[in-house]
Amino acid sequence: MTEFTPGSALAGGLLIGASASLLLILNGRIAGISGIVAGLFQRDFREVAWRAAFVVGVVLAPLLYGVLFGPLTTVTFDASTGVIVVAGLLVGFGTRLGSGCTSGHGVCGLSRASPRSLVATAVFIVTALVTVFITRHLIGH
Repeated sequence: MTEFTPGSALAGGLLIGASASLLLILNGRIAGISGIVAGLFQRDFREVAWRAAFVVGVVLAPLLYGVLFGPLTTVTFDASTGVIVVAGLLVGFGTRLGSGCTSGHGVCGLSRASPRSLVATAVFIVTALVTVFITRHLIGH
């Protein structure tokens, strides 16, 4: 089990909030990762540069953190590659079905008092709770 680190959690939350706010204020765009990534595959090439920069930043930020502050926590999965692939596809399907992901609805939508985002975020949380219960207690180890 990993150690609870409120300082880094607070710093991370502040950085996520600041980046989402800046993207909205400066570009008028919502920082929903699934929508940003999906927009990379649209035919409107005027939108590609900022979307690509955002995705590159999401990938490079942890690497930069590792260089500046030491190695990152190792993440391991107690599941087969097939299960992880299916889970990823289900998450992708769910984000398209729900018109957004946790960053779009949970961070940006809730901060704008969006009723749709409140419902979506509640569904995300309940689904996560049910999934953990099923995998740990019904079909778990």
